[in-house]
Amino acid sequence: MRLRRDFVAVAVVVMTALVWAPGCRSEVSTDEAILDSVERRTIDYFWRGAEPESGMARERYHTDEPEVESDVVTSGGSGFGIMALIAGIEREYIPVDEGLARFEQIVSFLERADRFHGAAPHWWYGPTGRVKPFSPQDDGGDLVETAFLMQGLLTLRQYLIDGGEREMQLVERIDRLWYDVEWDWYCNGQQVLYWHWSPTHEWAMNFPVRGFNECLIMYILAASSPTHPVDPSVYHVGWAENGAIVDKHEVEGETLALRYQGGATGPLFWAHYSFLGLDPRGLRDRYADYGSEMRAFTLGNRAYCVRNPKGYAGYGPSCWGLTSSYSPDGYAGHAPIEDRDLGVISPTAALSSIVYTPEYSMDVMRSLYTEHPELWGPYGFYDAFSPSTGWYVPRYLAIDQGPIAVMIENHRSGLLWELFMSHPDVQRGLRRLGFKSPHLEKPEAKDAYMR
Repeated sequence: MRLRRDFVAVAVVVMTALVWAPGCRSEVSTDEAILDSVERRTIDYFWRGAEPESGMARERYHTDEPEVESDVVTSGGSGFGIMALIAGIEREYIPVDEGLARFEQIVSFLERADRFHGAAPHWWYGPTGRVKPFSPQDDGGDLVETAFLMQGLLTLRQYLIDGGEREMQLVERIDRLWYDVEWDWYCNGQQVLYWHWSPTHEWAMNFPVRGFNECLIMYILAASSPTHPVDPSVYHVGWAENGAIVDKHEVEGETLALRYQGGATGPLFWAHYSFLGLDPRGLRDRYADYGSEMRAFTLGNRAYCVRNPKGYAGYGPSCWGLTSSYSPDGYAGHAPIEDRDLGVISPTAALSSIVYTPEYSMDVMRSLYTEHPELWGPYGFYDAFSPSTGWYVPRYLAIDQGPIAVMIENHRSGLLWELFMSHPDVQRGLRRLGFKSPHLEKPEAKDAYMR
C-alpha cells in the first residue's frame, strides 16, 4: 500500500476530543484546520457510518430517523467512499490494517452481490447483496453508477499496487471485477451507451446517454476496458453527438463551450462525479478543455446565487451552491435556473467545487463552519438548508458526502487524481479517445497486474 507518498503533503492537524463529540466542533480558526475537520468528519460517513454487513456506503442516513433504509447500500456512492477511505488512511484518520480489512470486506461483497453483465445496480441490500430496484423497471444494471464504483476501485487498485502479498491478492480481485463489466453490451447494438439494462424489462428504460452531464467517466472507462471495450466512435457519435456537444454560450457572464443536457447549465454535481479521479487539470479533447470548462460552470453557479434573481435572503458570496439534494418537499434537482432554484443551498455544491474555486469555496466552508452550527452533525455538514426560511434537514446522502471528502483531498494533495490517472488502462482509454493530459506525458504506467 502506498503510504505517505511524496506528492501528498500530510499535515495532519491534531484534533481535540471536542471535534468528535456528536454535533460539536472544535474551536478551530485557520482554514487548514477547518479543511481537516470537515474532511475527517465527512470521511467518517464511509468509515464509521458504513453498512456493517457489507462495509459499503449506506445510500442515506437520517439522524432523525436512523432506521430508514439503513440496510440499503449504493454502488456509485460506495465508489466515492472507497476514494474517501484512501484519503482517510493517508491522513492517518484510519489505521492501515483496519482500512485494508474494510477494502477486503467491500470487495468480498461485490464478488457475491447481484451484477448484470458485470454491471452493478444502483442499490443493493447490504446484508444479502440482492438488488433493490431504484424504480419499477430499474432492477438491473446501472452503467453510470457502475462507472462511479469502478472509478473508486481502480483508484484503490493503484493505491495497493506496490504493496505486499495481501495487497496484491486484493489487486487481482479488483482486476477481475473490472474485467467483468461488459461495457460493449450496454451499447444495445447502437453507437451510444445506454444507462440501464434489466433482466426482466431489458432495455425498457430506454436511456441513451448523450450530451454533457455527470456521465463522462462512463464513456472513458468503457473505452479503457481491456476485455469489453467500446469503439471510440461510441464516444464521438453517441456522447458527443458527432460534435453537436460543442455549443459556445454564456451563463452569468461565464463562457461555456459545451451543450449541457436539458439547458444552458445544470446542477453542480455534473462538475464533480466524473472528476473525482479523472483529473480535469489540463485535460482536453477536441470538444473542450475540461478544467477551464468546469471552473466556468462553477463560477456561473456562484454568480447566479450572488445575483439572486428570486431574492432569497441569505444568498451571497459565502452562501452559494445549487445542486441535486434534499429539499423541503423531498429530493430535487436544484440548479442555477429560476424554475429550478427553490431557495435551497446544498453544502456539497460549493465544498466539492474547491478544486475549481478554492477561495470562493473556502468562503462557504468557513461560513458554514463558524456561523451555522445547526448544520454540523456526526458526518460533517448536513445535506441541505434554506437560508431564507431556516429550514434544514439533519440527513446525509452518500453521493453528496463523497465528493466533499474526495475533492478536499484533491485540493490539498492531488492524491486521488494521481492514483486514478496512473492506471494503465485508463491512460490507454484516454489516448484512444484523443484526450490530452499532463498525466499522459509521464513515463508509461506499470502494466495491469493480471496481463
